[in-house]
Amino acid sequence: MTIEIRPVRPGEHDEAGRVTALAYREFVPPDGSSDWDQYLAFMADIAQRADRTTVLVAVEDGRILGSVTLELDGRTEPDDPPLASDQAHIRMLGVDPAARKRGVARALMDASIERARAAGKTRLTLHTTASMTIAQGMYDRMGFRRAPDIVFPDGFTLLGYERDL
Repeated sequence: MTIEIRPVRPGEHDEAGRVTALAYREFVPPDGSSDWDQYLAFMADIAQRADRTTVLVAVEDGRILGSVTLELDGRTEPDDPPLASDQAHIRMLGVDPAARKRGVARALMDASIERARAAGKTRLTLHTTASMTIAQGMYDRMGFRRAPDIVFPDGFTLLGYERDL
């Protein structure tokens, strides 16, 4: 079977959002923080960002296996600072746990790189967390290098990565 990477369709927003949130559920701390519940709901709401960003899905036999949000001009959160003119940014790369280890995340990343290049971007950035070690390994293999981190007031840290396109 062939995995197709393409833009999400309006009728797929709910399912793509469900799969994206499912991919992140394993990273929710055991204390069940309400901040995580809110973030999972935010990730699942693809419809609210699909008009400002590029949301790509990995599809096999009509089943959504994963998704990624690519910020080329618009931001996932409208209040975020604008992107630099040369920059594209990856958000919320997620693969259904049942479809992992099949190259789905890599295919979504490769498609994001192609789209960013086609849009004239020369740099791709992203953030991840310390617990997402498998993703970090993939980013390293893809030529990403460490970039500045974002540290929130409560100490939560997003690890920065970037690569030239």
